[in-house]
Amino acid sequence: MIESQSYLDLPPTPAGGTVISIGVFDGVHLGHQAILAANVSQARKRGARSTVVTFAAHPKTILLGHAPRTLTTLDHRLELFERAGIEHSLALVFDDNLRRMSARDFLETVLLGGLGACSFVLGFDSKFGAEREGTPAWLREAGHEVQVVQKVMAHERAVSSTAIREAVELGDLNGAASMLGRRPSVLGRVVRGAGLGRKLGFPTANMDLQHELHPPPGVWAVRAHRLAKGHSAKVDSSWNGVCNIGYRPTLDGTPPAQPLVEVHLLDFEGDLYGQRLEIEFFEGLRGEQRFDSLEALTAQIGRDAAEARAVLARAAGARD
Repeated sequence: MIESQSYLDLPPTPAGGTVISIGVFDGVHLGHQAILAANVSQARKRGARSTVVTFAAHPKTILLGHAPRTLTTLDHRLELFERAGIEHSLALVFDDNLRRMSARDFLETVLLGGLGACSFVLGFDSKFGAEREGTPAWLREAGHEVQVVQKVMAHERAVSSTAIREAVELGDLNGAASMLGRRPSVLGRVVRGAGLGRKLGFPTANMDLQHELHPPPGVWAVRAHRLAKGHSAKVDSSWNGVCNIGYRPTLDGTPPAQPLVEVHLLDFEGDLYGQRLEIEFFEGLRGEQRFDSLEALTAQIGRDAAEARAVLARAAGARD
């Protein structure tokens, strides 16, 4: 997938033009996936390039002065766009200049002049430009072809990033999965930790998630996927694992300001520092708790690993 960070530096427009979808796409949930699938399908029929215009950070950061924690960072969204078959992504920085740009200027400068739009595939509630004037109806009135993808329902509720955030924060993995169309997951880079897990016999990969939303503190059965270098949808290797999210209450000292995310990969030996892992959450095993000794903690981690193996074996059997 071609990745662009500015509408001032775009690749040449293909002869068939581009089919464009616009949005934050946080979570890349079932509703988003329906838009992306329709975009890819239409682009293939036209011989055009499937293109997503998104934003590096949530526009609410500028519009409201704050924004929700993201289900998917830009890095994660780009991976999911590529898996959906999108060929080009433009990730704009939503600043005051972009906020003030009218829908007509955005259309003429970015979508037509920069990207060579031949048609649009948009969500039913899609809007762009100052005063949110750029709607599907507005584009049609301007003479452009627009395909509108209607809302997607799950359990009699409209699928939305807000609803998924609520489910993830509550640890409702199945509820989140029903709206995501996949297991809830996070994408981050492995960083160096204190090395305690290795001393206990259970080495962990310490994750830097760049503020990506994750389930609440506790111990979780997970599946970890190492991604190929660069922005590539290719998974290099996968392992079952146990993820601990929390504040390390058994250890003396000042607890961290934010919960740590640490993953013990089952049947893995090696060095993952600096590499990207996508962690899929399958089932909560227990809440975070304090132990009287490191020996008691070590024994419990062993039981957690055994339980995770059983959970993930059942999940694999259900898929088969």
